[in-house]
Amino acid sequence: MPKNVRTFDEEMDNYKADRARTKRLKMVMGYDRHRLVEGDVCVSDMAVFGMEHLFREGLLDKESIDALVVVTQSPDYFLPATSNVIQGRLGLSEDVFCVDVSQGCTGYLVGLMQAFSLLEQPEVKKVVLINGDVLSRKVSREDRNSYPLSGDAVSITTVECTSEEALVQGEIRMDGTRADTIIIPAGGFRMPCTAETAKMEEDADGNRRSKDHIMMHGRDVFYFVQTEVPPLINSLLERIGVTKDEIDWYLVHQPNKFMVDKLAEALEVPYEKMPSNIVTYFGNASGVTVPTDICYNVGEKMLENTYKVCLAGFGVGLTWGAMVLDMGKMGFCGIVEF
Repeated sequence: MPKNVRTFDEEMDNYKADRARTKRLKMVMGYDRHRLVEGDVCVSDMAVFGMEHLFREGLLDKESIDALVVVTQSPDYFLPATSNVIQGRLGLSEDVFCVDVSQGCTGYLVGLMQAFSLLEQPEVKKVVLINGDVLSRKVSREDRNSYPLSGDAVSITTVECTSEEALVQGEIRMDGTRADTIIIPAGGFRMPCTAETAKMEEDADGNRRSKDHIMMHGRDVFYFVQTEVPPLINSLLERIGVTKDEIDWYLVHQPNKFMVDKLAEALEVPYEKMPSNIVTYFGNASGVTVPTDICYNVGEKMLENTYKVCLAGFGVGLTWGAMVLDMGKMGFCGIVEF
C-alpha cells in the first residue's frame, strides 16, 4: 500500500457540489480516505518492493519461482510486458515463465485461475501472482463520482502445489457488449491521447473529466452488480453442493460500501460475513480490493485457521466471477507500506 493517505474532507473543495449533500454521500458510499501513489510510481515499483520484502524476510525463495503472472490495467508500458520488467528488475531466472493479463475488477480471480492452470504443467510448482493498479493517475480530481473512491495498490500471492487436495471451484462471465460502461476512452490505438482528448468537460452533476480519464456509468454498474452477481454465486454454490451458511467469508471486490452491503442483502448473507470497509480505509484499487479484504479483515485468522471462502469480482469488461476455495494456514498474510 502507498503510504500517501488523502482524506475525503481534504479533497471536498475539488468538487462542484453542495457540501451538505456531499457529506451525506460520504456516509452512504463509505468515502473517508484513500491510498494514492505519488509522482511516477508504477505497478512494477510496488511489485518489486513487495517481492524484495518477501525475499528479505525469508517468506519467498527467489529460486523457487517457476512462473510470474501480472494482472493489471495500468501497465508500465504498452510494451514490454510488466511481468518481464519485474522479472528483470528482480533478477529472476530466465526459466521463469512471465505473462501479463489485462483485467480490472475481476482481475484477482482471473489471475488465480491462470495460476491454477499453470500448476497443471509438470515443471511448474510455484506461481507468483501479482495483481496491481495505479489507476488514480487516470481519474479526474474533479470527478466526485470516481476520485474519492480511487486507490492504488499491488498484491502478491504465491500459489503452489502440495500433496493435499483442496476445494477450488470457480465460474466467470464476460459481456463485451457493455464494455463502455466503465472505460478510459483515450490513450490506446483506437483514440490516442491528444490535446483534444485532454480537454475537460462538465457533466450535469458538475463533475469535470476528459476523455483521458476513467468514465463510469454508475447507475448501470450498480444495476449490473445487483442483477448478475447474486445468480452467479448462487449457481456456483448449487453446482458444487455448498450452502450459503457453509461459507465462512464472502470476500468480494469493493467498489464502494453501499454496493457491497446491497450485494450482501441480495444474497441474504450477514454483513459480518461480507466486509465492506476497504474503500473506506484504502480506496478502490480495482481487483486488488479482494486480496486487501483478505489481508485487512481476516489476515491474522488466515495464518492459523482454514476457512471455506467465496471470492467474487465484478466490473470493467463487463466481467463478473466467483470462486469457492479452502483458504488458510498461510505463511504470510498482511499489508506492507510502500
